[in-house]
Amino acid sequence: MTVSPSDASIRVLIADDQPLLCHSLGLLVDATADLATVGNAATGTEAVRLARDLAPDVVLMDIRMPGGDGIEATHQIVSDPALRATRILILSMFELDEYVYRALLAGASGFILKDAQPDQLLDAIRRTHAGETLFAPTILTRLVEHYIAHPVSGTPRSLDVLTGRETEVLGLVARGLSNSEIAAASNISIKTVKTHIGNLLAKLHARDRAQLVIAAYEHALVGRR
Repeated sequence: MTVSPSDASIRVLIADDQPLLCHSLGLLVDATADLATVGNAATGTEAVRLARDLAPDVVLMDIRMPGGDGIEATHQIVSDPALRATRILILSMFELDEYVYRALLAGASGFILKDAQPDQLLDAIRRTHAGETLFAPTILTRLVEHYIAHPVSGTPRSLDVLTGRETEVLGLVARGLSNSEIAAASNISIKTVKTHIGNLLAKLHARDRAQLVIAAYEHALVGRR
């Protein structure tokens, strides 16, 4: 049974130039109790316009679209002060490094492949809405390896500034665990997990969760694959 956008807790805008895929994604989202589609866009320009009109919680954004690609549309949406609460989940057939890096620079909150299982996609929408930076495992591994091989300015400072619990949480973040999974593994509340992650971002001068993962790999909290 579908749910109207007004009843759903997470409102989703789908941006993809393939009508069949866009329709299928809409059916999947609308069949889920806590999600609902609020619109569909076939071009990057249309995605930006609908985002401004509808203020969705999450935009499922294809990369290769006519009329301005998904990367540029992402940049315009996250740069709009009125859409500060809107998060972008990039959905693509490709896991090429250039797309991942451009998506990160544009302000995307996650990157998932179109061959993901339906439950993985739905979970990704929920986690993106919850403020988690999310990447498919293969993409995350390659992203980390790239940044380790080509470090950028502003490398996170020593882990000596962290408490024992913060170091533990950092390691769990690097393994790709969600906030709820970290809470269960550490026997703490989700609110406490969020507090620790906030502290980690501040102490390590990290922009987002992806950079926390990189810091964990740099300091060998998790093994490199």
